[in-house]
Amino acid sequence: MVEGHDARQCDAAVSHAFSVLGKRWNGMILDVLGQGELSFSGLRRAVAGISDAVLSDRLTELAETGLVDRRVDTGPPVAVTYVLTDAGCRLVPILDQLGEWAEGNLARR
Repeated sequence: MVEGHDARQCDAAVSHAFSVLGKRWNGMILDVLGQGELSFSGLRRAVAGISDAVLSDRLTELAETGLVDRRVDTGPPVAVTYVLTDAGCRLVPILDQLGEWAEGNLARR
């Protein structure tokens, strides 16, 4: 065993990451926001097939986990945009690598 390595802590962190990232749409939302900030309607257009309610829920969750920032410009007119935080930006290449690994190593059902 590697000294200083706590397997339970690592497993808990990975489990928490996948509890967020494993939800449908979250990966797509992060990928789209990796290309730049967007309004709610811009996200809805970019993530085809997602309902307004689910998009709202996912954005709230991603903001609560510190991956997405909700920015409000008081205007006029009031404008709300969503952008990746530094943590979200650091995650995008990892998600790309995970996707490449999955394509090459996991059998599809």
